[in-house]
Amino acid sequence: MRGIRIGRVAGIPIQLNWTFLLILPLFAYLIGSQVGEFAGIVGDTFGVAIPAAALTGGSLPWVLGTAAALGLFVSVLLHEFGHSLTAMHYGYEIESITLWLFGGVASFEEMPEDWKQEFTVAIMGPVVSVALGVVTYVVLISVALPPTVAFVVGYLALMNLVLAAFNMLPGFPMDGGRVLRALLARNRPHARATQIAAEVGKVFAFLLGLFGLLGGNWLTVGLAFFIYIAASSEAQQTTMRAAFEGVSVDDIMTPREELNVVHPNDSVAKLMERMFRERHTGYPVVKSGTLLGMVTLEDAQGVREVERDAYTVQDVMETDLASVTPDADAVTALETMQRHSVGRLVVVDGDGELVGLISRTDLMTAFNIIQQGGRESIGISTDTGVLPDIGGRSV
Repeated sequence: MRGIRIGRVAGIPIQLNWTFLLILPLFAYLIGSQVGEFAGIVGDTFGVAIPAAALTGGSLPWVLGTAAALGLFVSVLLHEFGHSLTAMHYGYEIESITLWLFGGVASFEEMPEDWKQEFTVAIMGPVVSVALGVVTYVVLISVALPPTVAFVVGYLALMNLVLAAFNMLPGFPMDGGRVLRALLARNRPHARATQIAAEVGKVFAFLLGLFGLLGGNWLTVGLAFFIYIAASSEAQQTTMRAAFEGVSVDDIMTPREELNVVHPNDSVAKLMERMFRERHTGYPVVKSGTLLGMVTLEDAQGVREVERDAYTVQDVMETDLASVTPDADAVTALETMQRHSVGRLVVVDGDGELVGLISRTDLMTAFNIIQQGGRESIGISTDTGVLPDIGGRSV
């Protein structure tokens, strides 16, 4: 998830997604406009008296709303640090923590597959939230605070406990869903545990969305939609990772000698003709056996039709190429494509020489064959991870 980087804590980049800049003032407004009601809820919950009359004068409700909203998002940030620092303890790298529309997201380079590690990483976010709730509650009942401060402290005490409880619901990939997957993975393959947890998460998302629709709460509906999509996506990725276990880029790629390539001096018009005739949308650009770049249909379409005879492939090709080595696993290739938003990767050896090309279509074809025929039926050895040539040609 992209965002504006605002700093780095414990080596972890902290980002603000643009949706956070929309939701923060909305939260501040909603809290400020109902400051009296919230004061009553906090007082009734914790048995303290917070006089609403002392909170509603002039611009004070909006100041309190802003302070409470900022405090809530700081609490969410600390919740994500609970996950992240625990994962770092186990040796996993954290790409970033991003605050956005629905709270916070900690992006991991790789998720733990050991069920004990995943359980601990997942549970530590709610543990941090409960700890924050308890600390702020103790401050609320043991320190004589002005009504304004008592309101903010009490609100954060209540919301941190609500945050912990909500996140422990089994809406995979929420914390509770990850805890569920970890427990399921004790005696099941990780991929199967993910599928079960994802199905539970989808049911939860459906019920949450229905609740939001009936109550007219569109933010809840949006959250339900996000949970459903995220559960489906992670289940698919986990299934793909399991299917591609032991499969390398070399097993799937189109080798160099079978590649369709173009010369840098070819015109863009000639390139478009080849794309139509050969039904390819991307070509390596090679001169005298040396890879110079890649050119795609999108690159060619950037030239106006009347000028395509005047422009050459060299004028429009991409020279900053994402690449992968032939011994990398297939999932790494797919993740690299997703990270760089490209549909194909050049495959280079240790000396940087072109040895082949692998496309998203190649990967999807291989995945479908494995899914439909089974690993054994296409000759993947569980010992060597060898996959026979399946004809990767789509570039």
